[in-house]
Amino acid sequence: MLSNTDYRPKNRFFVRHIGIQEDDVRCMTQSKTPKQSPESVPQVMLETKDPSLSGLETRINDAGEALLKSFVRVIDQVPGGDSGPQRLSKELGIDKVLASRMLKAVRAPDAMSVVHRVPGPEPMRRVIKASAKHGVNPDDIKGAVEAIDRFEALIRTEIGDRSALEAILSTWVPEARREFELRRKQSAFRAMSQLKGAQAEVYAECAIFWPSPDGEHIDIVWIKSVSGLQRLRPGMRVKFTSHRKVEEGSTRQTYTITGKPVENVDSATLEKYCSDPAPKLEVQHAGEVMHYLLEPGGFGAQSAIDLVTCEVNRGEIPRYIPTARNRKAWASSDINIPSRRMQFDVLVHKDLYTSGYPELRIYDTTIQGQADINDASRDIDQLDLLESIENLGSGLTRFGSSHVPRYRAMIGEVCETLGFDPDLLRGYRVSSDYPIYGSQTAMLFQTQDRPDS
Repeated sequence: MLSNTDYRPKNRFFVRHIGIQEDDVRCMTQSKTPKQSPESVPQVMLETKDPSLSGLETRINDAGEALLKSFVRVIDQVPGGDSGPQRLSKELGIDKVLASRMLKAVRAPDAMSVVHRVPGPEPMRRVIKASAKHGVNPDDIKGAVEAIDRFEALIRTEIGDRSALEAILSTWVPEARREFELRRKQSAFRAMSQLKGAQAEVYAECAIFWPSPDGEHIDIVWIKSVSGLQRLRPGMRVKFTSHRKVEEGSTRQTYTITGKPVENVDSATLEKYCSDPAPKLEVQHAGEVMHYLLEPGGFGAQSAIDLVTCEVNRGEIPRYIPTARNRKAWASSDINIPSRRMQFDVLVHKDLYTSGYPELRIYDTTIQGQADINDASRDIDQLDLLESIENLGSGLTRFGSSHVPRYRAMIGEVCETLGFDPDLLRGYRVSSDYPIYGSQTAMLFQTQDRPDS
């Protein structure tokens, strides 16, 4: 982490991953294409080619067209080919999963989607061999076999394997991208959880932005909830980290919801929402960084715990930043424990950051550490993923969660203790299955000018 005496402009603030940003993010939208009947696909999709296609993309597209055209002709001649997978599997003597994949392929909206949906070459050959026994035209059988051979040769000679093909298709096919990201993130979760020797079912964080009494600053309340945390191997240390970058000359003072300085993790723990007995942690201070280390103990599913902590940071960031400075306020959550699911909420007072909708950025922190969203040199570390921000609406009743136990009650209790009216908050959420270990998820808000400026 760079110190607060480096080259960066002053007056960049954030607490527990909070700061000010200057660049826009790209927004990606996807449209759903309606399914077409097998009869309409060849005429609609096979006779029109995108003239911009070139090189490998063209060859993959051509392979998909050949597979679609030949398989439509074959399946149309098989009894039950126009029915569902159960009937087709019975007629051909193949398993239902294979029959389902074949039908999804021939009903794909375009050639690239066909390449994504088809099974491997050998399963496809089994389908063709079984279809030949039902009196399918020999020329159509031959055409399908040639299309499969062409597809197999393309993968073997130009791509490498099916996994590499799926990585390529994820650029062009929305459904391929969703499946590609989920499977790879799941594989990464399994690997990292085993290497780190620990994992959590749900890693959730919530930042509450509330106007400070002086009218010049913003209080930040940070709630961290880790559910189903367990060691996978004995003797492994489990660590949580809370850190921020601050204006030169400022010092960090974190309080509990009762107003006492956080001297140890026990004082920051919301025991009512933790496992019983509450987990014991050791606190280590290192400048603007606070490490929470879980005490040594058991391992395996039977030793899983739930832990909830709450930090209150008074007057942490300035309320008004001239928009002419082209900055954005932000809050972010770092995934420092391999987790099956991530939930990151930002709850903002109705009078704060009222201009526009928040933006989302996800960073890779493995080389340079946590990203300062104001630092344009970190743009290259952004991850291009499908996650998005969900608008929760306003008021406590809108802040429920199906993944964090008693989440709404927890938010309500924190607000009541601090004297906040939760109905004055509006909420935003980013959720992710198998979030990438070492990634930083940030929500960006347009700053506000002083009213009398």
